[in-house]
Amino acid sequence: MIPTPTDLEAPKRPVRVLHLEDSTADHALVRLTLRRAGLSHEIHQVDSLEAFTEWLERESFDVILADYRLPGFTALDAWRIVEQCPGHPPFVLLSGAIGEAAAVDAMRLGFADYLLKDDMARLPHVLARAMEVAQARRAREEAAAELAESRQQLADLAEHLQTSIEEERAAIAREIHDDIGGALAAVKFDLAWIGRHTGEDGLREHAGTATEMLQHAIDAAQRLMMNLRPPVLDQGLVAAVRWLAETFERRTRIPVRVTASREALDVPPALQLVAYRTAQEALTNVQKHAQAGQVRIDLSDHEDVLTLEVTDDGRGMAPEMRKKPRSFGLQGLQERARRAGGWMDISSRPGHGTSVIMTVPLTSPAGKAGDVQ
Repeated sequence: MIPTPTDLEAPKRPVRVLHLEDSTADHALVRLTLRRAGLSHEIHQVDSLEAFTEWLERESFDVILADYRLPGFTALDAWRIVEQCPGHPPFVLLSGAIGEAAAVDAMRLGFADYLLKDDMARLPHVLARAMEVAQARRAREEAAAELAESRQQLADLAEHLQTSIEEERAAIAREIHDDIGGALAAVKFDLAWIGRHTGEDGLREHAGTATEMLQHAIDAAQRLMMNLRPPVLDQGLVAAVRWLAETFERRTRIPVRVTASREALDVPPALQLVAYRTAQEALTNVQKHAQAGQVRIDLSDHEDVLTLEVTDDGRGMAPEMRKKPRSFGLQGLQERARRAGGWMDISSRPGHGTSVIMTVPLTSPAGKAGDVQ
C-alpha cells in the first residue's frame, strides 16, 4: 500500500515545493488541493527557466512539480538543469498535455512520477510517495558511500600492515644474517680448531658432534633468512622463483617445472616481491591441501604486463572453500595485486587441480614508485 501524507509522520517543517507552471489558475488549484489534503507546505511558482534556475540555486526544495509544455520550453529542459544538481529533489510531472509515450520516456530519464491534471485529487499521494522514494534513495546512497569508505579504510589498513610485515621480515633477516649467522660461524670455526688441536679422542668426537648440530642450526638460520626476505630476489624474479621451486621440490618431493618468457624479466623490485609472495603462498597451499603430483609455474612479461601462473594437478577445491572467512592468505594476495593495479584469479574444480593467475601492469604507478610490499 502506498502511503498518503496522513500516513507519514508529521514533518517538522512545511514541505517545500517548486512549481514550474505558467497557468495561474492551475497553480491555484494545486495550492487548494494540497491545503485540503492537510499537507503543510510552502509552494513557489515560476514560469521561466531563468527563474527556475535562480530558485534552485538560492533555495532548497523537497519536491519539484512541473507542467510538461510551457512557453518556449518543456519540462525536459528543466530536468536537464535539475539532474546536474547533486542530491536533487524528486521531479514530478503534472500536465494535461502529455501522451503516455512521453510520460514513459520522462520516467526513464529519471522523473519521480507523473500525474494528469484531470486526476489532481491524487497529487498529495503522488508527492508523498515521490519524497519517500527519494529519501530511501538518498539513504541507500549514503550507506553505499559509508560502506565504500569503510572498505577503503580496511584496504589502507591491510596495506599498512603488509608493508610493516615486510619491513619487519627484512629487519629480522638482517639480524639473522649479521648477528646470529656470524656468531654461529664463529662458534663453528672454534669447534673445528678444537677438533684439530686436541689429542683426546673423546673430546674430538664431542667437537665433531657439536659441529654437526651447529651446522643444522646454521642451515635452519639460512632457511629462515631466505623465507623472510630471500637475497636471491636481488638476482631477479626468475632466479628467485626457480630457487623457490627447487626448495619446494626438495622439501615435498613434488616436481615443479618453471618456464619464463625471458631469463631476465625487467620487473620493478616492488612487483617482484608481489609476484614472489604470490608464488610462495600458492606453493604453500599446494603442499597443505592439493595432494598434487606435479606443479607448473609460468612467468611472462608480454605486452608490458607481468603474469604469474601457478598450476597443480591436485584435487582442486570447491568454490565455497575460496570464500571461507579465514582464507586470509588468498585474500591478502588479491589485495596485493589490486594495490599494484592488477588482479588475481583462482580457477579450480574438485578433482581437476587449481590454477592461480596474477596479472599486474609493469607500468603501474605502484610498481614504479616501489610502494607495494
